[in-house]
Amino acid sequence: MADTSRSRTGAAARPLRRHEVAERIKRYIIDNKLSPGDLLPSEAELCEALGTSRSSVREAVKTLDALDIVEVRHGHGTYVGRLSMSALVEGLTFRGLLSPDDDFKVLEELVDVREVLERGMAQRILDTLHADHITALDGLVDEMEAGLAAGQEVIAIDRRFHALLVEPLKNELISQFSSACWDVYGIVAPHLHVITKQDEIDTVNAHRAIVAAVRSSDPAAFDRAVEAHYRPARRRIAAARERNAKAAADRASG
Repeated sequence: MADTSRSRTGAAARPLRRHEVAERIKRYIIDNKLSPGDLLPSEAELCEALGTSRSSVREAVKTLDALDIVEVRHGHGTYVGRLSMSALVEGLTFRGLLSPDDDFKVLEELVDVREVLERGMAQRILDTLHADHITALDGLVDEMEAGLAAGQEVIAIDRRFHALLVEPLKNELISQFSSACWDVYGIVAPHLHVITKQDEIDTVNAHRAIVAAVRSSDPAAFDRAVEAHYRPARRRIAAARERNAKAAADRASG
């Protein structure tokens, strides 16, 4: 087993803190080029390598488990985790639920990030989407339009549409990050209240324009369509913030 401690000078003089042990376990994963699902050394072996106590290793593993860096399978051992963005989702969600003002701020930032990501990747998206993808995107827009007409929530359909846009890029980080943004958006978006009829029309039209731009492989049209797609969301955020400010003012004056 590789020596993850690099230097043990002073290790016997003071116990390693939990975050130090966690960092050394992460370094072990990197140095040994482990992949998700690979088995880590036993608790006793980690204690020996790091020159620290079982309790310190145990606490460090708990921290890393919460971040999906490792996965503890009771009765089997500790494995390299899925390395997902669940910690990012939890942090943003908690921040977004702290207060209504934070809700709106988080939503604005999520819209910014998603728009920048898709507009910035426009040419690569156009280069990698093929006929079968375009057919699937068309079907999702039809499904979205029918859902809105029936008064149904279409966030899940919208999410599938945008996941399909970046799927052919075969970039796991982009896919995970996009998914994380949608996870947070789905939790805090209900604070925006009911979507207006005009928002419904604009949303469907923008998605159709995105598909048309992909079909014609037109980056300028794609850029305009993506910007138009996020316009209703920005409108709803602004309207929700205004409602919240008015309600607060009414409470203060009453």
